[in-house]
Amino acid sequence: MAASAASRELFKEGVRAVLHTWPVLQIAVDNGFGGVYGQQKADWMVDVVQQYFHDNADLQQSEVEDFIAELMDQEFDTVIDDGSLPQVSISLLQMFSQWQQGALQQLQHTIDTLTKKSQRAKVTAPPTPSDDDSDDEAQVMECETSSSSASRTDAPSQDEEDGWTVVRKKK
Repeated sequence: MAASAASRELFKEGVRAVLHTWPVLQIAVDNGFGGVYGQQKADWMVDVVQQYFHDNADLQQSEVEDFIAELMDQEFDTVIDDGSLPQVSISLLQMFSQWQQGALQQLQHTIDTLTKKSQRAKVTAPPTPSDDDSDDEAQVMECETSSSSASRTDAPSQDEEDGWTVVRKKK
């Protein structure tokens, strides 16, 4: 029984590795699509998906895709249309097959490979600009188009005769 519990825990780690390295779920959690408890929902999803595999025999790829898509829609208000859902489903099905066949070393190797890939991606990922930067640019553009008589200067703001103040980013 202890070996069975340990091997079941290994499959759960595999599900965690697949879901937590999936960019769609990472983006949903990082951007608060699941609310303040987004990370807890992602962890809960690991348990639910793992249990889904144990409760249902001979799952097909489309069934796994539908189940995960429904979870993402219900919990994170996210519709997956980037084409990654089939790959996530295939990875989960392969891990479950390895677990069922008792190929636990191969399963552990698959998990290690996934987690190493995600660590490298996080280290080399470029920083993303904050939303505030794009808002500032949009505001500058609005100001420039609404007061075409404004001359370009390096000053952060300039009062015009018509009462408008043009605000520009410092360079």
